[in-house]
Amino acid sequence: MTNNGALASIRVIEMGQLIAGPFCGQLLGDMGAEVIKVEPPKQGDPMRVWGHGDAKLWWEVVARNKKSVSANLRIPEGQDIVRRLAATADILIENFKPGTLEKWGLGPDALHAINPRLIIVRVSGYGQTGPYASRAGFGGIGEAMGGWRYIVGDADRAPSRMGVSIGDSLAATYGCMGALAALHARERTGKGQVIDSALYEAVLQVMESLVPEYMVSDHVRQRTGSVLEGIAPSNVYPCIDGEYLIGANQDAIFGRLCKAMGQPELATDPRYATHVARGERQHELDILIADWTRTLTVESLEALMIAHSIPAGKIYRAAEMLDDPHFAAREALVEVNSPRWGPFKMQNSFPKFSDTQGGIRSLAPQEIGQHNDEIYRDLLGMDEAEIARLKAIDAI
Repeated sequence: MTNNGALASIRVIEMGQLIAGPFCGQLLGDMGAEVIKVEPPKQGDPMRVWGHGDAKLWWEVVARNKKSVSANLRIPEGQDIVRRLAATADILIENFKPGTLEKWGLGPDALHAINPRLIIVRVSGYGQTGPYASRAGFGGIGEAMGGWRYIVGDADRAPSRMGVSIGDSLAATYGCMGALAALHARERTGKGQVIDSALYEAVLQVMESLVPEYMVSDHVRQRTGSVLEGIAPSNVYPCIDGEYLIGANQDAIFGRLCKAMGQPELATDPRYATHVARGERQHELDILIADWTRTLTVESLEALMIAHSIPAGKIYRAAEMLDDPHFAAREALVEVNSPRWGPFKMQNSFPKFSDTQGGIRSLAPQEIGQHNDEIYRDLLGMDEAEIARLKAIDAI
């Protein structure tokens, strides 16, 4: 596939492992950047064996559009490889425990001495500074500290987690955004900089007005299950043959829902006529709507929602995504053909660009260090003797 992506001229060195660093690299790679992933020799990134079901396919998504090289960062020879790679790069991503790069002689000061234009994205649990910086931190811990976990789930149960690693993905996304902004700043200054993306702060950023509400009115948001407190009607409702999500919490839309229900008078009933009134009677309104939806099939309810221009939709799983014409029309899922797993579909590159669309140009590297010869010989200018010596001492 020809690389027409917006970042086609950008080179990224990805040193992270597991989720946050690699997802940041995936986003940049999807937009056209050349991503050179540095993996530990022999063992590689743990993501190579992560996933669910019989086939562990997470790696195939998170490592797409990347080239794999191996380097032992715990010995001087491996560290020197990173210095040589950094000298050629625009962006370097890492998500090690703070202080690790410095211990290896690869901290920002050292790397900027080699390449002042380098943008260094550092993703960690608590950030590079502060009293918690040295603590180990995974995505779930960041979700808890950032306020997410406490409000997710049912009120009568312990806090729940999402079925995906949202904390890691958010921190990676903010790291990517920071890198893109830093590229723009570099056009003015000629200098690179460090992007410090903390997991808990990435989560905190999407917590809306949670902190101000507590400060101004002592309000503490609680777990509310399938609804948002005071936002009604907006819930999953039962049908004859399944469940269906309806979001009709705006006044005019609620009026249209009432017409669809054959009860237009509810729109002017003082109990439900305003946003505040509906929020105060959220539970009873949900019961009223559920009594109606459970008389309909999912398909007949959806037809009514479309006809009355009401935001609503089915609860999708992978099977529904694969069978949906809108997914197909927008190529939201794209097929790849893995030498190990055969053909399968995965999510495409997002968002869509009118002129410089990214995409899946190459499969995830199947072997650790698959691109060693290409990168070390062709990019860094190593000869066969040097490559052989590095292999002999387990540096690559």
